[in-house]
Amino acid sequence: MREYLLTILVAALVAYLLTPSVRRFAVWFGAQAVPRERDVHVIPTPRLGGLAMFGGMVAALVVATGLPEMRKVLDDGDISVAKALLLSGGLIVLIGIADDRWEVDALTKFAGQVAAAGIFIMQGIQIYVIPLPTGESLSLPPAYGVPLTVLVVVATINAVNFIDGLDGLAAGVVGIAALALFSYAYLLSRTNGLTTLTGATLVAAVLFGMCAGFLPHNFSPAKIFMGDTGSMLIGLLLSASTIMLTGQFDPAILANGLFPFFVPVLLIPAVAAVPFMDMLLAVLRRTSQGRSPFSPDKQHLHHRLLQLGHSTRRAVLIMYFWVGLLASGLVGLALFDAAWITLGITLLVATAGVLLMLRVPGRRRRRAAAGPGTGDQPAQRPPMRV
Repeated sequence: MREYLLTILVAALVAYLLTPSVRRFAVWFGAQAVPRERDVHVIPTPRLGGLAMFGGMVAALVVATGLPEMRKVLDDGDISVAKALLLSGGLIVLIGIADDRWEVDALTKFAGQVAAAGIFIMQGIQIYVIPLPTGESLSLPPAYGVPLTVLVVVATINAVNFIDGLDGLAAGVVGIAALALFSYAYLLSRTNGLTTLTGATLVAAVLFGMCAGFLPHNFSPAKIFMGDTGSMLIGLLLSASTIMLTGQFDPAILANGLFPFFVPVLLIPAVAAVPFMDMLLAVLRRTSQGRSPFSPDKQHLHHRLLQLGHSTRRAVLIMYFWVGLLASGLVGLALFDAAWITLGITLLVATAGVLLMLRVPGRRRRRAAAGPGTGDQPAQRPPMRV
């Protein structure tokens, strides 16, 4: 555990300390988000926050290579985790920088995401088996494993990109997902007497540290946005941890039955249920209107929460709540024998969450009815000082 704690701390600290410098560079470079009709922010805000997150990832990997046991995890012969993350992450960051500055077209970004998935596959990060309801693993030949890996990587990257619409939302949601993956992999390995030092656990730890370090600068009111540089990067790492966890545990040695065997397959869809659902609904909504599925609009879930009268912070916290509830429920069911107790508590908290989400303070209703300039953020704010 000490190795993981050190890795998380380094990733968080470097990302946190680099962000102010990246913010000044983004202003000088001209990579700023000018408010549009569908946006929530009201003043130009620097992008490129993903550069600081990438710096945190690189620093954490450098520190991990200095730890003898972690060095074996980063390159065990079959899978080169460090090389995969640096090469694919570097490619994604370059595409993200270009998009944050000059707005790259959707096809170019898609090609870059497929190329990043290809780097994963060449370095050994690939879906080789999938769990079956019988408790057995189905081995996948490259003809099936390769396209499935590409699909998971591209879908996860775009799901995170779709949810990046409110201050701190993407960083917090992915951070919660990474923490859930880390807890699942570490605790399940320890409970069943397996080694806790694995590539999937390390990637989840690094991802959690990156998000934790960047979030103080990005939470409402955000001083900097992660941009596509950051949203695509953290989506890439989230998919990497999930892919490596799939099929990692043998159901024959698991103490709590078959359910833990399926958690890697269920955890990301559950944790990312909000962005995935939002992404699917957006695609259906836009294609049904004869528009491109990548064309922007102001009908995402977080926009609807704001329309209900929730403040930006409250809408983000509601999303955090649901992601944390789903993640902790699945991890609890996987690790503890008292499954019905865990399920009952999850349902109870979910009911409370629904009531919390639907309850909009009267002051917010009055502000929403009063028009712009009286809500959570002022209509005009003083110019940003750099």
